Order: sequence, then structure tokens, then C-alpha cells
Amino acid sequence: MPQKTLLLVTVGSPPTALVNALQEPLVTHMGVSAVVSRTALSSPAYAFNKDRGQYHCNAIMRRLGTLLEESPQKQQLVMGVTDADLFVPESPFVFGEADRESKVAVMSLFRLRQGAEGEALRRRVQVEAVHQVGHLIGLSYCEDSRCVMFLPQSAQDIDRKQLGPCNVCRNELNRLNR
Repeated sequence: MPQKTLLLVTVGSPPTALVNALQEPLVTHMGVSAVVSRTALSSPAYAFNKDRGQYHCNAIMRRLGTLLEESPQKQQLVMGVTDADLFVPESPFVFGEADRESKVAVMSLFRLRQGAEGEALRRRVQVEAVHQVGHLIGLSYCEDSRCVMFLPQSAQDIDRKQLGPCNVCRNELNRLNR
């Protein structure tokens, strides 16, 4: 099966170095090559919920989906990277969200920044990106708290996770890629 290609899109102004740092772990751990888009989306004011003071993932993902439709055939997946504080209605916040049907994901640096900078922040961002791409290509949540596919409730949960999948998830990934 040919390798999938992910279009990485900045939403707002996350640091370029953090976005660029996602390419290597995505190909190493998920077998997905990532291309950083030259097109950036502006700050997602359209997704802001004034009652919550946060940004709704689904609105951002709909906008990202239009970029996937417009991109060359090579890009099969798209993920936005933002500094905005994200939510879905059933949670107080999310680090990111992925929809495998539409092949669109978004992740936020907002809560990943809490208590981390430099290499620690870069690692958190990479772990979350690998996690979201795992969902895009068909992996589900894992019960192993060290697996990249474990559902984190805090940034400290992300710190405990490996950058790659556990053996069970790796086997599932291999099955999906056949």
C-alpha cells in the first residue's frame, strides 16, 4: 500500500519550528509523510464560543476539510495545528480531535504549553500529532497508558506516553496498512 500523505496546516500562528518538528515522528511511527502547507489559515475567530471562551474543533475541521478538497491528489489527510484552546461539547477541553471519515484533524498547543517549554514542549506536540494521525488512519484509543494512542486527560498523561504505538497498536497499524 502506498504511503499516505498528510497536509499540515497552521491555524493562527503556532511556531513554525514546532510544526516542522512533526514530520519525522509521523513518518517514523505512523508511516505517514507530512507536508507543511504554504497556505496558513488565520486565527479561527469563526469557531470561538464566547460562553466557553474556547474554540470549537468541528468548525475548524470543516474549514480544514475544504483545503483537503482543494489540495493536489497526493494529500490524503489534513491536520491543523493551532494555539487556540479547543473544545468539543462533551468535554471541558481537548488537546486535539480527528475524524477518520473526513480525514481531517486539528490539534492545539494551548494546553500542551502548560508547564513545558523547549524540548519537553516539542515532545508533547509530537506525541499529540502522532496520536491524532493514528486516529486518522484507523487506530482507536488504547488502554496502555504508555501507548501513544492512550486517551490523555492531562498534559502529564502525554508526558508518560511513548512517541510510538504499543505492540498491540503497532500490530493493528500493520494490519491497516496491508
